[in-house]
Amino acid sequence: MVNSFISKFNSKISEYNGIITAIIDKERIFEAVKFARDEMKYEILADIACVDNLNLNNPKRFSLYYIFSSLKGSNFIIQVDLDENESIVSVSQIYKSANWAERECYDQYGVKFDNHPNLRRILNHKEFIGYPLRKDYPIDKYQILTQSDSLVDEMRDQLLNLGLASEENDEFKIKYTFLNIGPSHPATHGTIRNFMALDGEKIAACVTEIGYLHRGFEKSCETHTYAQIIPYTDRLNYCSAMLNNVGYAKAVEDILGVTLPDRAIFMRVILGELARIIDHEVCLGAMFVDMGALTNYWYLYNPREKIYNFLSRLTGARFTNSFARIGGMAHDFYDGWEDELLGYLKEVEKGLDDTLTLIEKNRIFLDRVQNICKISAQDALSYGFTGPNLRASGVDYDLRKDKPYYYYNSFDFNIPVGSCGDIYDRMFVRFYEMKESVSIIRQAIKRIPSGDICIKDKDIILPPKSEVYGNIEALINHFKLIFDGVKLPVGHFYGATEGGNGELGFFIVSDGGNMPYRLKLRPPCFYALNAFSDMVRGGLIADSILNLGSINIIAGELDR
Repeated sequence: MVNSFISKFNSKISEYNGIITAIIDKERIFEAVKFARDEMKYEILADIACVDNLNLNNPKRFSLYYIFSSLKGSNFIIQVDLDENESIVSVSQIYKSANWAERECYDQYGVKFDNHPNLRRILNHKEFIGYPLRKDYPIDKYQILTQSDSLVDEMRDQLLNLGLASEENDEFKIKYTFLNIGPSHPATHGTIRNFMALDGEKIAACVTEIGYLHRGFEKSCETHTYAQIIPYTDRLNYCSAMLNNVGYAKAVEDILGVTLPDRAIFMRVILGELARIIDHEVCLGAMFVDMGALTNYWYLYNPREKIYNFLSRLTGARFTNSFARIGGMAHDFYDGWEDELLGYLKEVEKGLDDTLTLIEKNRIFLDRVQNICKISAQDALSYGFTGPNLRASGVDYDLRKDKPYYYYNSFDFNIPVGSCGDIYDRMFVRFYEMKESVSIIRQAIKRIPSGDICIKDKDIILPPKSEVYGNIEALINHFKLIFDGVKLPVGHFYGATEGGNGELGFFIVSDGGNMPYRLKLRPPCFYALNAFSDMVRGGLIADSILNLGSINIIAGELDR
């Protein structure tokens, strides 16, 4: 099918690490994206990455990279080059995920998308002047918001699109009651604002405002070496920091063609699955608090605290661990870690079983979550859902199985899949994923080999401290690597792993230097929240609170 695409669109191609990029003319983007979905069977538009070519050898100012994912585990990229004053047609009619992806490109770079349904800023505030990810925008410039947005204009547009308002008058302002849920609301954690039009207690329309925790992660990455970025990744999905560490380090290692020692791989599997467990426990525990079930919260959170004790003892930090390294791990497990961790896993299982005993046949609980805020498999794919949220809608897609890495294809585990994509399915997929993660960790503990935890490449990994303090060559190597950093070959690359919330992707553009020219995060939360308004429409206010918890929005990853 790639050959058919090349022939049909007369495209130039490049290939790296098994991913093909096809360069096409901007006038054909709508047709090309439709071809990628319908003919090439790329079910998910995973992301749209914009790059400012100001300092690159490209006559056009901007490049857009449309990154596609297939349920078979493959990726495909379409590249379009644009001048600064050129616009391009929106593809949000083909993939719903393009709505927010295009808004982000507009917000950060000023790229305009024709026929977009709602081309407004999304991460930066309404008074922001300029486009912060352009290369000529200074990194130390900041702009203060002086007045919040009422969101009434955006609500009016949405009601018009739904046929619930008229262009002739503003009767909708009288017909509906308007309510802000967040950002100052316990269920939105101070980072999300949902402006709702209510017909009684039913939600007629919802406008979501984000960006409250946007801190310029991607801009900061452009001024730091590849190794210095690792602590920043902890602050993305801070409920599963190790999965971010591992996902980023693996993306860079794949570009370098690095193969880790087996012990390092098994360490990453163990710590990654532990991170998945605590991520799901935060999601479910917080949801139970939102529905008034405090006992279940403690059943899930107490074992989670034990895991944090383990991580703290191992890494020196409870929450943001910064433990992975490009080319290996910071250091090895401590003596006696196996028995300690196995004991904590038993407590995790007991907490899960106790919680399930309380809710599996609880009529009040079931009435609150079954057949509530459903999303079909087709819509979930169109919105770019991945991870537990997609699997809850009945789509069996998990990168650990469909594009296996780190020996995941040799572990015995199942992928829990829901049936109708309601809140119940999103919760129970996570419950049973935790049980599978416990099983994976036990298998990995039995199989973990002895040996090195880092590769032996002085251009990538720091020498041991014991050598640095007593060997002049090791000392020079240490200083050179700290100051010069790892250098990647020229080109653009995309790598993804199965994060706590789904496909965690890193799109990296390298100019051959020791810092990324552009690093674009593919955050699974971002695309899940894009669907929130459609999911809650027609439901009750109370349903929307639980739905927000069930799609597990982590603001650090969402806003970056």
